[in-house]
Amino acid sequence: MIRNHFLPVSALLVVAFAATIGAQQQPARPAAQPTPTPSTTAPAVVNVPNGRMAVIYTEAFLDSKTGIARFNVLVTKLNAEFKTLKDEIQGMQTRGQALETEIQKLQSAPEGTPIDQRSLQAKIDQLEQLKKDIQRKGEDAQAAYNKRRQELFTPLQDEVGRALEAFAKARGINVIIDAGQVPLLYIADSIDITRAFITEFNSKNPATASASPAP
Repeated sequence: MIRNHFLPVSALLVVAFAATIGAQQQPARPAAQPTPTPSTTAPAVVNVPNGRMAVIYTEAFLDSKTGIARFNVLVTKLNAEFKTLKDEIQGMQTRGQALETEIQKLQSAPEGTPIDQRSLQAKIDQLEQLKKDIQRKGEDAQAAYNKRRQELFTPLQDEVGRALEAFAKARGINVIIDAGQVPLLYIADSIDITRAFITEFNSKNPATASASPAP
C-alpha cells in the first residue's frame, strides 16, 4: 500500500542582502536554549537597528489562521483540484485492505475447512494487481500534484520574496535568516520579524487578490 503525500507546499525563503554588515561586534555566545517559535503577539512595527540582522520563520507563512492568507487560498485551491483523484486512490486502498482481510481470513481457516484454492488464488492475484495500480496511479498523481503546485505557488513565492526584500530595505535590515532552516541557539524577540512581515503583507495583499494563473 502506498502512502499519500497530499501536503501543503512549504514556503522556504532565505533572503540575504548584499549590503555589508560592517564592523558589527559579535555578541558573546549565549547558553544553549530551545529555538523559539514565532510570537503571535509581536507588534506590527519592528525596530531593528540599522545594518543589523533579523530572523523570520517562513513556515509560519502557511499557518491556516495566522499565516499569509493568499498561501492558504492556494493550498485550498490545490487540494480541491486533486480531491477527486485523492478520493479515488483512497477508495482503491480501501478495496485492497478488504481483499487482504478476506485472503488472511481464508488462509487462517481451521485445518480441514474446505477452501476453494482457485478462488483464493484469484483474490491474491487481484490484490497484487490492485497494489500495482495504486502504485502507478499514486506516482502519476504525485507528479501532477507537484507540477500544479509549482504553477500555483511560484508566482506568489516570488511576490513574497520581493515584498520581504522591500520590507527589509525600508527598515535598514541587511540580512534575514530563516530561523526554521538554520539552527540558532538564541534569538532576541526584537529581531524576529515574522509577525510584522505577515501582518504587513496581508494588509497590502488581501486574500481576494489574484495570486495564480488559471489552471
